[in-house]
Amino acid sequence: MAPTMTHRERLEAFAAIMLGMFVAFLSSTIVSNALPTIIRDLHGSQDQYTWIVVATLLAATATTPIWGKLADRTSKKLLVQLSLVIFTLGSVLAGLSQTVPQLIGARAVQGLGLGGIQALAIIVIAAMFSPRERGRYQGPMAVVMSVATISGPLIGGIVVDTPWLGWRWTFFLGVPLALIAVVVVQRTLNLPVIRKPDTHVDYLGAALIAAGVSALLIWVTLAGKQFAWGSTTSYALAAAGVVVLALALVVEMRSPDPIIPLRVFRERTITLATLASIAVGIALFGASVFLGQYFQIARGYSPTTAGLLTMPMMVGSMISAIISGQLITRTGKWKRYLVTGAATMTVGFMLLSTLDHTTDIRLAGVYLFILGIGMGMTMQNLVLAVQNTVNPRDLGAASATVTFFRSLGGAAGVSVLGAVLSTHIVNLTDSGLRALGIDLPAGVNAGIGSLNELPEPIAEVVRAAYGDGTARIFLISAVLALGSLIAIGFIRETVLRTQTGDEQLREELREQREPEVVPV
Repeated sequence: MAPTMTHRERLEAFAAIMLGMFVAFLSSTIVSNALPTIIRDLHGSQDQYTWIVVATLLAATATTPIWGKLADRTSKKLLVQLSLVIFTLGSVLAGLSQTVPQLIGARAVQGLGLGGIQALAIIVIAAMFSPRERGRYQGPMAVVMSVATISGPLIGGIVVDTPWLGWRWTFFLGVPLALIAVVVVQRTLNLPVIRKPDTHVDYLGAALIAAGVSALLIWVTLAGKQFAWGSTTSYALAAAGVVVLALALVVEMRSPDPIIPLRVFRERTITLATLASIAVGIALFGASVFLGQYFQIARGYSPTTAGLLTMPMMVGSMISAIISGQLITRTGKWKRYLVTGAATMTVGFMLLSTLDHTTDIRLAGVYLFILGIGMGMTMQNLVLAVQNTVNPRDLGAASATVTFFRSLGGAAGVSVLGAVLSTHIVNLTDSGLRALGIDLPAGVNAGIGSLNELPEPIAEVVRAAYGDGTARIFLISAVLALGSLIAIGFIRETVLRTQTGDEQLREELREQREPEVVPV
């Protein structure tokens, strides 16, 4: 039987996991304020702008369930280190990219590692701390996620504006931090592993899930631009996505050891938390990605200033995460904070849906602060609700499932919202130019990729279109956040457990006399 980690060892391991988590989430948003510069330097398009983000989220989403399933049967330490190494490789390749397609491919490699880091972090923490204890650590964990996610645009802006660095260092910056995390994890993390040679990972199910999700994301991203919504290509992609996902469902139902155990959805809390996580994913990634574009393109701020303007959201998230986490540990009550957070997030999105290219920046900051408060109370507490409910042997798979759907929400959200924004901006630009009686010269494309070369009157119309068009994506997010609030309202609150995931599993193994837990 593996020895139990001491309190100090758990704290050291927690710090190492937080470092890896910080690097991973930072990579998701540090590039957001650099994207306009990257697209201009590499002569990309608005569609490619979206895919630089979606490639990472898609790869992370597709692999998250696999990482979670592996965590239930092999060394969590090894998996954490492997995911960090893969992430580091992708970061180096991204920084060396010479074309947008190369960058998109490198971002996909980053996503493979990101999928592991974001899934394994919550799994490892659940194994070390009980649900009741975890409230105390929810605050620092949410702060790391919030700081990394929301300060990413600020750091990215500073890097882009620094002449001797440039946008490539938005990718290189995380490399040394990730390598440090690998070393610290090796020294501190010592969790047991259950050896079950008679089981296997359902790679067919994982492949089908990834293929189905990818087909649908490609469809919503390219439809209306590369091909018409009502075209044969559009119908084929949509049908392919639905059919492949249906096949994945069949495979998962028949598999003795599925990637996503469908039995966990028999528990109402897990089903409802999964639905709510989709909206949280949209909030987490969509807001950061498109806010940077709004502040830079529509309002004319530098990348650094654009990052500073997102600070109210980070501050609100930090405050609410710390306070709600402490109160959960003290009282054992958690649902009230989920409901309040989802409601506040909905209000924040509704307020942001009133933005245009003339909105007072101070007012926008208030709206972002409100959104941040809602995000801080919602993100990690949804995972806590699931981990407190699920059987300890399914802890990794269930935690990864919630993370999977949050990532899916982020990938689909950025993709769909990007497609909506792109189409809406084209319409607003055309109507703005017609109102001024301006005809575009032959061969001129009034878009973000050619903004620096456009005559000032046309460029001004394009900037205004970006400013006015951004409101629509926040309105859509508000509707989805409201759906999240409704789902959370039906979650049944249960008493928080006082045993760690590791302790629960040990107890169950003793009762059932299953294979021995051995140290790794």
